[in-house]
Amino acid sequence: MEALVLEEARRISLRPFTLPQVVGARDVRIRINTVGICGSDIHYYQHGRIGPFVVNEPMVLGHEAAGTVIQTGDEVKHLKVGDRVCMEPGVPDMESRASREGMYNLDPSVRFWATPPVHGCLTPFVVHPAAFTFKLPDNVSFAEGAIVEPLAIGMQAATKAAIKPGDVAVILGAGTIGMMCALAALAGGCSRAIVCDLVPEKLALIGGVQGVIAVNIRDRRVQDVVSELTDGWGANVVFEASGNEKAFDGIVDLLCPGGCLVLVGMPQKAVPIDIVAVQVKEVRIESVFRYANMFPRAIQLIASGRLDVKPFISRSFAFADGIKAFEEAASGNPTDVKVQIVLE
Repeated sequence: MEALVLEEARRISLRPFTLPQVVGARDVRIRINTVGICGSDIHYYQHGRIGPFVVNEPMVLGHEAAGTVIQTGDEVKHLKVGDRVCMEPGVPDMESRASREGMYNLDPSVRFWATPPVHGCLTPFVVHPAAFTFKLPDNVSFAEGAIVEPLAIGMQAATKAAIKPGDVAVILGAGTIGMMCALAALAGGCSRAIVCDLVPEKLALIGGVQGVIAVNIRDRRVQDVVSELTDGWGANVVFEASGNEKAFDGIVDLLCPGGCLVLVGMPQKAVPIDIVAVQVKEVRIESVFRYANMFPRAIQLIASGRLDVKPFISRSFAFADGIKAFEEAASGNPTDVKVQIVLE
């Protein structure tokens, strides 16, 4: 099969590549239709590594995917040939302590697509565990199915925040994940989501969502907006989704007493936190690493119409143009949120 392969930093090839295709009793074989390009894919493309995960040999890219089941293992009951599906890319050891305690996303031995040394799914066919393969309702497209993965991160963040109906949320960063946090916060019961960034095009896009207040931090102080909206009380939840170290300056000041700070973005270096400011307000701090048990919920929210992810699917490229797709996604086009590759 052909695959989109990261050979080394800054060099991608579309070439024949051998991947395991044996279907076990609890597996399904899937014809890939659509794959989204994630920020981590771009980071591997540009730098060849993310922290301790280093591309030391060619690796197939891609982990946000949807497709069609073409073969099922003997023990698979909930899926059949012809089902349209999306796939959760991280497969844990279900016998690990983390999995047994309900935190399978934190299993140290989880095998996550396109995370060295595990190959991704930018290839026409993949074999995947049926337990981490989810049927798409008829009214959910392949493109929407392929954006379930980043939406699941937003939903994990909203769940960790323990949102109450009527809460006010602040989202720092209007990248894909920040936008998904805003959607999930509103779906979870927030009355307002204040999304803050520097890029007017991205703010204009997310600002079109009912309940979102888009703030360009070049023009207005986030704290002033929060104070005006909450009569000086502060936001109930702040989602830090930018990964920018500067975002932590005065971040606790945005929160109300007893509020929650959810760490979603990943800064490149250690950041300072004012512990006394946290203590004075008894701020609760939560963190997010991927997600657990979020795919079915995300799919149902899209199918119900509560969440419309279509506006955030910016452009699609044919598989044959996959290298160009990565070059475009890495170019930082301000109007792009999610770039996808369509294989069929």
